[in-house]
Amino acid sequence: MLSKLLKPIYFVYEAKLERDVKKGKLPRHIAIIMDGNRRLAEKVGIMPWEGHRLGAQKLEEVLDWCIDLGIKTVTAYAFSNENFYRPKIERERLFDLFEEYFNKVAVDKKIHKNKARVKAIGRKEKFPPRVREAIRRAEEATKDYNNFHLNLAVAYGGRQEIVDAVKSVASDVKTGKLEIKDIDEKIISKNLYTNGLPDPDLVIRTSGEERISGFLLWQSAYSELYFCESYWPGFRKIDFLRAIRTFQQRKRRFGR
Repeated sequence: MLSKLLKPIYFVYEAKLERDVKKGKLPRHIAIIMDGNRRLAEKVGIMPWEGHRLGAQKLEEVLDWCIDLGIKTVTAYAFSNENFYRPKIERERLFDLFEEYFNKVAVDKKIHKNKARVKAIGRKEKFPPRVREAIRRAEEATKDYNNFHLNLAVAYGGRQEIVDAVKSVASDVKTGKLEIKDIDEKIISKNLYTNGLPDPDLVIRTSGEERISGFLLWQSAYSELYFCESYWPGFRKIDFLRAIRTFQQRKRRFGR
């Protein structure tokens, strides 16, 4: 009974919060650590992979919120290198979900309507062929779009990304394409998985954990961090808008 009475108040507050947020400066790039799928699954008594499926559905919802606000880039942490050590059945179910999700993205009307470019960042070669093929389809189908960018960090590790960038720079030096004296931050950034995109203005992590777990280590050097208690599948639009409001209230000095 009480929840029914509170529901209209919730929507009034959400609408006011959204109006206020739209008046301020919006982040160009939001990065999200989608944490808490398994813990929510355990809490409500379902299998872990069913929690991951709920998490994938929540991501679709959050992307709608971003597009509605005019936020142009989202990078979501979906699967780390360490996640390969999870139980085999959970890994296989996650691979099923990735295959299904990327194949869906390739033909999704909303993706094409909004001209959203989808890219998987990470060591994709670690996935089975069926997942790699689904990723290829999604990236190929959206490669010419530039209105919105969705990066899905899969088989991803921030340290590994920097290692890969250093290897690429070292290769250019070895072949004579680059002089050592010319290596600077711009060169390193150019060789990261997110080349061509702005660094994240805001990093959101759900589930109450307050760390970035190796996510976009180079790119998030000056990002604003926002930690939310909600498990990812339970992440509400109010939580999302509060994160942006907090970002707007902070004064970004970039070390100056």
